[in-house]
Amino acid sequence: MQLHIVLVEPEIPQNTGNIARTCAAVGAVLHLVEPLGFSVSDKYLKRAGLDYWNSVETHYYKNFDSLRNKYSGLPFYYVSTKSSLVFSEISYPDECFFVFGKETKGLPESLLIENYKSCIRIPMRSSIRSLNLSNSVAIITYEFFRQKNFCNLELTGHIPTKSE
Repeated sequence: MQLHIVLVEPEIPQNTGNIARTCAAVGAVLHLVEPLGFSVSDKYLKRAGLDYWNSVETHYYKNFDSLRNKYSGLPFYYVSTKSSLVFSEISYPDECFFVFGKETKGLPESLLIENYKSCIRIPMRSSIRSLNLSNSVAIITYEFFRQKNFCNLELTGHIPTKSE
């Protein structure tokens, strides 16, 4: 089982850092499609990802087509507020890609039209333009793992008692 998170032209380093931390928590692979709106050595990117960057498998691509061609046999789901299909209405395969667009514009409309049947959305009030990118990634990521009964994730914790 393998989850892939794709960020197409992310602009805000703190979002990408938070997403890297989510990927580290679940073992997802992070794919970053250029141009990036920041340097990968950016202090905000590193701060948001804390010390989790070493736990994330990260790949960089010059464009989205090179990524899609490399993994052409696997399913891609395109997350957009413009889709009518709700993310929780799909039963996801054990390996797939979730593609997210840049914070200010989302994914290119041509990509959404070309992949209409694979576009998904997170429901929200119509008066709100969109959710924060890192929040959207977390919502979709945990739906994927919920469907897999949180396979490979720790399901128990320990709350310390006063005597500890």
